[in-house]
Amino acid sequence: MTTPITGGCACGAIRYECTAEPVVSVHCQCRDCQRFSGTGHLFIMIVPKAAVTLTGEPTFYETVGDSGHAVDRGFCPRCGSPVVGRYAGFPDAVGLAAGCLDDPARFQPSVVIYSRSAIPWDVMDPALPTVAKMPPARR
Repeated sequence: MTTPITGGCACGAIRYECTAEPVVSVHCQCRDCQRFSGTGHLFIMIVPKAAVTLTGEPTFYETVGDSGHAVDRGFCPRCGSPVVGRYAGFPDAVGLAAGCLDDPARFQPSVVIYSRSAIPWDVMDPALPTVAKMPPARR
């Protein structure tokens, strides 16, 4: 990687910087991500937690995924932008909302997850691998 991955919310109150490449970049079509994004899916870059610096104070709300693990979605309390996610099942990783990237071209999707919740008008790239729910963790 030549430059860090940077981004932040619409109003600038929250910023992030990541010094590592994403472990995976997903289009998530689960109902919680649909509600969080206000559309058919959420673009998420999963990155190592240790590589992320977050400035500002997101507000988090917790849901429980179908795995039984907590999922915390963080958004800016001032402008409402979805910014970051924490996943109890993957404690060493965080999700960065790719819609907040300073350079949106840095997001290169590698998989569509939770296709079982897909909305017909939210069409994904047919060349991407697609899984019905959360794929098993690779160790």
